[in-house]
Amino acid sequence: MNALPREQIKEYRFTHAVPILTALKKLLQDFLVKSLPSSPLGKAISYTLKRWEKLCLYTTDGKLQIDNNLVENSIRPVALGRKNYLFAGSHERAQDAAMLYSLFATCRLHGVNPEKWLTHLFEKINVTAKNDLHLLLPQNYTAVAS
Repeated sequence: MNALPREQIKEYRFTHAVPILTALKKLLQDFLVKSLPSSPLGKAISYTLKRWEKLCLYTTDGKLQIDNNLVENSIRPVALGRKNYLFAGSHERAQDAAMLYSLFATCRLHGVNPEKWLTHLFEKINVTAKNDLHLLLPQNYTAVAS
């Protein structure tokens, strides 16, 4: 659905999502009357209804996403890395791992194949002047390699 223009997405959501959200809100309101406010169900329903406008906001604009999966997926390697650093053996090895994660993330950001970049790096690092080492970074690889 993201391939559609924003106005079409908004229209689609208005046609399909808004009726479902309206029915869900009515159902929640009915359940709230029948449940104890201090029960887990009562608390969950109250929590949801207090945030209802924010929940439905994505239906008012086609550029808004219903979830944050894009962000979650982009930061997942960093979060996994953070957890793995606990088992790196030492603080120095954890810093080395963090540096590699950063370099590979930079490769991904600039559309660089990490294996090709590393091969290029290892071939060129000994013949590159100290002042020119920045040219071997992933963001400069395509310009240098082309």
